[in-house]
Amino acid sequence: MPKATAVWLIENTCLTFEQIACFCGLHLLEVESIAYEEMDKLCGFDPIVSSQLTLDEIKRCEADPKARLKLCPVVDIEQLSRTSNTKYTPIVKRKDKPSAIFWLVKYYPELSDAQICKFLGTTRATVQAIRNRTYWNYGNLEPHSPVVLGFCTKSELDGLTAPVT
Repeated sequence: MPKATAVWLIENTCLTFEQIACFCGLHLLEVESIAYEEMDKLCGFDPIVSSQLTLDEIKRCEADPKARLKLCPVVDIEQLSRTSNTKYTPIVKRKDKPSAIFWLVKYYPELSDAQICKFLGTTRATVQAIRNRTYWNYGNLEPHSPVVLGFCTKSELDGLTAPVT
């Protein structure tokens, strides 16, 4: 909403039209026409509330007419809300988890049940049942690498199995 942002900046700051035009991606004449004609038609959009700008950035540019406004760095909301332990497994892949557990138990028996649970996002009961060969479908299980199944990357698997010193 470049025009709405321009309206708000014109109404609430002492920035030059050139600074506003550069920040909003508008032509200088567009900003001037907004300032002199269209301001009553458009509703302003506050770039501070939307985290596009900070008040300090606006004050810095008000003090120096040749300075340019810079957008605030984008924060990935998904990355902030996601915990490092949470791994979502699509429904289609959930049937492959026992095969990945079986592969880890077979080729890396030194891994604890807790490590496997945390790594693949499974339950301790499932890991113990596969390790003890009491899993309900144990006869039909085939070991498949979790990397091949898409549960992790090779570097994550190497990090899990690397000796701790």
